[in-house]
Amino acid sequence: MTVTVLLADDHAVVRDGLRALLETGDLQVIAVAGNGREAVAEALRLRPDIVIMDIAMPELDGVEATRRIVEKCPETRVLILSMYLSAEHIYRALQAGAQGYVLKESAGEEVVEAIRALRAGKRYLSHRITETVIDDYLREGANVSPLDSLSLRERDVLQLVVEGRTNAAIAQALSLSPKTVETYRARIMKKLKVRDTVELVKFSMRHGLIS
Repeated sequence: MTVTVLLADDHAVVRDGLRALLETGDLQVIAVAGNGREAVAEALRLRPDIVIMDIAMPELDGVEATRRIVEKCPETRVLILSMYLSAEHIYRALQAGAQGYVLKESAGEEVVEAIRALRAGKRYLSHRITETVIDDYLREGANVSPLDSLSLRERDVLQLVVEGRTNAAIAQALSLSPKTVETYRARIMKKLKVRDTVELVKFSMRHGLIS
């Protein structure tokens, strides 16, 4: 039985490499997406068995895209493919509903194995990720990410702000007024305890919203 796959990564060379790796036997790549918002739309439209998702994605980060896909397509299983090894990134992805997490550096060896595991209803973590990493992270209480304090709309605005969009461009993209966008920006900075856009960008890089 064919396993359908959606690839979501903002780098075409990564998507092309994964497609070449996967399109053998019973695995079929039915679509690709270059940003998180497109990934959600394609997942809702096509209902693939597996979505392979990068974390640092434009327009909508991979963790939030995963959350929305899992919520609306519970039959679709999400495999995170990321360069980030930190416990926070891993935990945020799993908390959002991802069933697997594979590091990009070992994707060639593990991604097919991970897809098989997810298709069988199992969870899969890259060989370099130990349960101890996750257990330690949970035990220390670090699983409460500052991003959890943001609403969905605030996350949308944050993503576009750190990508360098102007208030006018963000307003147009999200069907808001520029004044409302400015209000959201101020609220986001207050919640995340940052003083300016530079600190906001640094925060976003640390938390995997942008690379």
